Amino acid sequence: MIKQTFTFLALIFSIFFLQAQTTSTFEDFNLPADSFLNGSDGSGGFENGNVFLPNEFTDTGTFTFWSGWSISTATDVTTPGFTNEFSAITGGGFDGSSHYATSFISENSIINLKGAAKGGSVEGLYITNATYPFLSMKDGDSFAKKFGGVDGNDPDFLLLTIKTKLDGQIGADSVNFYLADFRDADNNNDYIIDDWTFVDLSTLGNADELVFTMSGSDIGQFGLNTPTYFCIDNLITNDNGPSSSTDFTVEFEVSVFPNPTTDFLIVDWSQNEGTAQITNLQGRILETQLLQKGKNTLLVGDLPKGVHFLQIRNEGGLSTQKFVKQ
Repeated sequence: MIKQTFTFLALIFSIFFLQAQTTSTFEDFNLPADSFLNGSDGSGGFENGNVFLPNEFTDTGTFTFWSGWSISTATDVTTPGFTNEFSAITGGGFDGSSHYATSFISENSIINLKGAAKGGSVEGLYITNATYPFLSMKDGDSFAKKFGGVDGNDPDFLLLTIKTKLDGQIGADSVNFYLADFRDADNNNDYIIDDWTFVDLSTLGNADELVFTMSGSDIGQFGLNTPTYFCIDNLITNDNGPSSSTDFTVEFEVSVFPNPTTDFLIVDWSQNEGTAQITNLQGRILETQLLQKGKNTLLVGDLPKGVHFLQIRNEGGLSTQKFVKQ
């Protein structure tokens, strides 16, 4: 893990404390195991937390077709092909939960921000591959190639691009997340995502929509041959935005690594004594430790998986660093 150095403008009040957050976990749908909602009820989508996931459902009398979003508790990680279009390759939701959302992108998939989240920023969400595209990329099928090709050297990829829209205008910035990437010259670095991975969207700014598109290397006459499905869970919105903050004149220069982490964080700073607190997304303090000048080790192995905040205080002010516990 490459060491990263962050410079923070200390604030008397951290924006984190002034900004409410809502996590859409999709558990409220209370589906039985191995089932799904695909929009066949004509609802047009699914609301959870402060987001709405649009769905389009078509019944021709001969076949049914959906695009956009579905809600799923499917657990099948072994069956290849279109009949297994709702399952996540993880076999369930983030951190052992049962519910998650699956998207099928026809042209794009959209998430509408609702209520207190509308017009604000989105902290991030967890993303993984659906079983159908995962097995298609891993083994190939009658429609799509095996990623890497016969000798493993083909520079294949499947890329999810996330942008924002505010007042009908698409944002200039985007976040790219590779669901699979075989472009490295060293085949040992090739991968297909098979776990829930946190994707930070906080850099995209304010929005009333998230827009998801997909691109890749396996292109045919009608576009991508690779199935354009992916899964999300625990989408975190920032609600109402920060009310106010007062600048404090001191800047902290502090290194916090590794991030993401599994067992520990190193906090390396040049200040005198301070206090480090780890909080969850609801602001509950999980760990507190005194800091000394130099390198300090914070044990985080017992923390639950997910996004946390490291807040560092001394007489000069307060700084906040977000990290992911895997």
